[in-house]
Amino acid sequence: MRTRRSTSFAAALTLSALALTGCTAPGSGSTTGPSAPAAADANEVPAKPSAPVTLNILDVAGDQKLTGEMVDQFVKDHPDIISAVTWESGGAPDLVGTIKPQVDSGKLSIDLVMTGVVGLASGIDQGLWAPIVDDYGDRLSNMDNYLAPAAEMQKYSEGQAVLTVYYPNGPLLQYDPSVVTDVPSTPEEVLAWAQANPGKFGYARPANSGPGLAFLTGLPYILGDSDPTDPEKGWDKTWAYLKELGATIDNYPTGTGQVISNMADGTWSMIPTTTGWDINPRATGQLPKEFEAAAFDDFTWVTDAHYAVVPRGQSADKMSATLLLLQYMLTPEINAMAYDHGYFYPGPSVKGATLDMAPQASQDVIAEFGRSWYDDLIEEMPKVPLLPAADVLRATDIWDREIGSGKY
Repeated sequence: MRTRRSTSFAAALTLSALALTGCTAPGSGSTTGPSAPAAADANEVPAKPSAPVTLNILDVAGDQKLTGEMVDQFVKDHPDIISAVTWESGGAPDLVGTIKPQVDSGKLSIDLVMTGVVGLASGIDQGLWAPIVDDYGDRLSNMDNYLAPAAEMQKYSEGQAVLTVYYPNGPLLQYDPSVVTDVPSTPEEVLAWAQANPGKFGYARPANSGPGLAFLTGLPYILGDSDPTDPEKGWDKTWAYLKELGATIDNYPTGTGQVISNMADGTWSMIPTTTGWDINPRATGQLPKEFEAAAFDDFTWVTDAHYAVVPRGQSADKMSATLLLLQYMLTPEINAMAYDHGYFYPGPSVKGATLDMAPQASQDVIAEFGRSWYDDLIEEMPKVPLLPAADVLRATDIWDREIGSGKY
């Protein structure tokens, strides 16, 4: 039932993306096709490329912050496998419009895509991704070492993606302690505070904000809705709560960046947040170090992850290099680089990738800007994976129509 709903809605998203982008492929780059090596056959991909390859990576999830250093280290350690890497940034809604013409024509200028759940699902629906796990799982044995919540989110891939980084996400609260002196610990207390301080609490449109989405998808668990996995029929308490809370909010920014600016300039004094969005803006100086965070008394982590996918039609040599790269990225000492500057805290997706293995710069950031209670909270509180992409899109569509309409 869920698979059928997910596919149909992903298809609608894909058609919209195609209409918006006009199916235009990126410019020049490496190609496959008549004048290039034949697309990989699962039985013909060598253990190692016949010559070093260049990999062109499209990042639609801000993933370079988390995995860029891992990729660079692989190139440094294995120049006989990958000679160079290029990175290109894009938006998840445009992903299908970018990749589909390349797959259909057999001319790939993108060799590897780093994406979140929505981009993953839309590509699965359109048949864009090579079945990398189904065909080459024996070469990706480090996937057996996934943390349990990461292993749950790997199931979203349908054998067509490799989960690279994971974090428990949220929802949490961040606040200015000079203004918020009686810190809420329940959604009801947040509402009471917002009513007493109109215009001082806010969050961004969930369709384009990680913290906004964490708040939206986490509330059904905290409020005790009848079915936290069904935004249409199971979120009566959540939608009623958000409508009442919305009466205290003048506008909803279209991205998290403006939320951070609103906190920095004092427009707002309290926001929903995630582990990464609490740590990273303070580490980068966007927010004062003194800003505090708090957890709800009783809540469930709504986890998130990023994935690596390979467009169909990849050459045997490039597929070989990609498999070696991904296996390498999932070794604990390399995956520990995902601690980064707290952006996806903790970040690693495999067991044994502890903070003491991370680069010293990451250790220093976490020591100064992390929260000593985060790790215990991550261990103690229940975790559920973010909704499948189709249900995320249903939830954000309802929010757009019934909560944010006219205010974003």
